[in-house]
Amino acid sequence: MPKFDSIRPFYDSEVNEGIRSLLHHPMMKALMNFTFPDLEEAVWKEQLTKTHSIRDFQVNFIYQSVQKVLQRSSEGLTTSGFEKLEKNTSYLFISNHRDIILDTSLLNVSLFDHGLVMTASAIGDNLVKKDFLLKLSKLNRNFLVLRGLPPRELLQSSKLMSEYIGHLLLRENRSVWIAQREGRTKDGNDATHQGVLKMLAMGSDEENVMDYFKKIKIVPVSISYEYDPTDALKMPQLMAEANNEIYIKEKNEDFITLLSGIMGQKKRIHIHVGDILDKEIDEIKRKQDNSNRQIQCLAQVIDDSILSTYRLWPTNFIAYDILHETDKNSHLYTENEKSLFERRLELKIDNTNQVMVDSFLAMYSNPVSNKLIYHDAL
Repeated sequence: MPKFDSIRPFYDSEVNEGIRSLLHHPMMKALMNFTFPDLEEAVWKEQLTKTHSIRDFQVNFIYQSVQKVLQRSSEGLTTSGFEKLEKNTSYLFISNHRDIILDTSLLNVSLFDHGLVMTASAIGDNLVKKDFLLKLSKLNRNFLVLRGLPPRELLQSSKLMSEYIGHLLLRENRSVWIAQREGRTKDGNDATHQGVLKMLAMGSDEENVMDYFKKIKIVPVSISYEYDPTDALKMPQLMAEANNEIYIKEKNEDFITLLSGIMGQKKRIHIHVGDILDKEIDEIKRKQDNSNRQIQCLAQVIDDSILSTYRLWPTNFIAYDILHETDKNSHLYTENEKSLFERRLELKIDNTNQVMVDSFLAMYSNPVSNKLIYHDAL
């Protein structure tokens, strides 16, 4: 549909031409050499020129790239909850957001491994300014979220995106991934922004928006990394916020963060798929008749799912204990794990700046504080 041309990924009929336009790009060569270090260049080039669909590109190339990232920069990915999902069925995955590329890439690897429908995924246009990255994102079934628009254009853009998401879910039977908020969580506090739900509601074809939210099958997703490879890179923004200053990004900051997230050490990673929101939505509809209040309640239900199922790691408990000057969680980590974390803190952060130290620790400890709200979830 021409209506969505400004934001949609490639159609399968456009994939081969898109691939051929990138075939000799140095970044494609770097990606393929990383993924297939033992293959001759002529071999992967030939395989790429025979690729005519997004699925083939994802399964034969990107899936292998993500496996290589996991091998090189993690101690493995574990998952839970995927058995609740049905094959050949589309879902709207609303996820906490920690890594620009990996959150959605790892979800899709997991969906593929479980024989489920992979997602079209939202990506900010600020992340794909370079032509290579834009084309690669369109080959990987990303659709664009336009950033930095004036209010009138933002409204039009939100309407278009909401309609496209509805079109994918209900017409194409294509699952969709979207972050619970604009931009990654910097301070470890995962919270669903009501603006995201209001944008989704703009695509509703139902009299009561709760009926639409039920129809598109919302599934909250929590993803957690034992170590955040971009933790130190988040410090300047957190420090600006602590000083009530406006933070302005450096020119290539997004690209550096993107690469650091992919290649930096993460140790263990876990993805949990929550329950499909069904009776929860019925309950909201029954108790609330104001649409703003309904959206507020839905955001809380999504938060409850993400925060209560978030996998906590030794790094989270160590940071909590250091920040709160306690040892109440010491049975959940070893002395070696604690000394490794303290070493990271020393190397990456100016230890003479207490605000910076506390911000770094809070990034890791806030998920513990948030989970304590749910008592027995710990």
